[in-house]
Amino acid sequence: MKYKTIENTIGNTPLVALQRIDSATSSQRGNTILAKLEGNNPAGSVKDRPALSMIERAQARGEIKPGDTLIEPTSGNTGIALAMAAAIKGYRMILIMPEDLSIERAQTMKAFGAELILTPKSGGMEAARDLANTMMQQGQGVILDQFANPDNPRTHYETTGPELWEQTGGQITHFVSAMGTTGTITGVSRFLKEKNPAIQIIGAQPAEGSRIPGIRKWPEAYLPKIYDPSRIDTQISVTQDDAEEMCRRLAREEGIFGGISAAGALWVATQINAQVENATIVFVVCDRGDRYLSTGVFPA
Repeated sequence: MKYKTIENTIGNTPLVALQRIDSATSSQRGNTILAKLEGNNPAGSVKDRPALSMIERAQARGEIKPGDTLIEPTSGNTGIALAMAAAIKGYRMILIMPEDLSIERAQTMKAFGAELILTPKSGGMEAARDLANTMMQQGQGVILDQFANPDNPRTHYETTGPELWEQTGGQITHFVSAMGTTGTITGVSRFLKEKNPAIQIIGAQPAEGSRIPGIRKWPEAYLPKIYDPSRIDTQISVTQDDAEEMCRRLAREEGIFGGISAAGALWVATQINAQVENATIVFVVCDRGDRYLSTGVFPA
């Protein structure tokens, strides 16, 4: 008998209907809000998909081989996913991340065998990306570059989008995703728009002054190269307070232990819910809440 290996468990995540949050509005308007549970992936986030895809495809093209050193700037989830994928495929993994990100993320990366380099909080992700580029130029390793690598959105075009279409029986009308590297929203949009151009693609962005892990509003010079604004119909800003409160509600009222960016996407989904009728609104629960325990978002 041939058994599955751990990488075979990535994807095909559940899609579940919310039962209480915004239920009165949903009922009055004939809408359904659905949550795509990407925390069910083996390393706990939607980033498992592009992490494995980027390594496998770079290896197939002969750009890397087992034993090589990989470098990646990350805010957390991609780093965890790449650490897992590197462990599976036999690569040394160096991850560069801002020092203010949650301790759970750093500990999880190390558990998978990755080496961490922390950059000053004041420099944000931009400083982490700059250092990674410097290290690659010095010959210290290869950057897969989630921000520019077409294998990132490609995997969502090939897997996440088709799953959503099949799981909703083609009834999806709105897709809401947090915008970080923009790989998820770009790839899913491409697939869904090919199936039905009327499907609305909504990006969740942080409001001015808000720091929501996993959601970014990039300065022009650092915009991800994979970002294609034509793939997004609407962008809605969410405050840090609204995202954190929705994070707590998601766990308490729905039994879904999701992260803060996932809750930000849900908050945006509730705004859409109040504006439309007879809609099937899907949002991505991009990771699990347990990697945010030290942030104080959940009551002790």
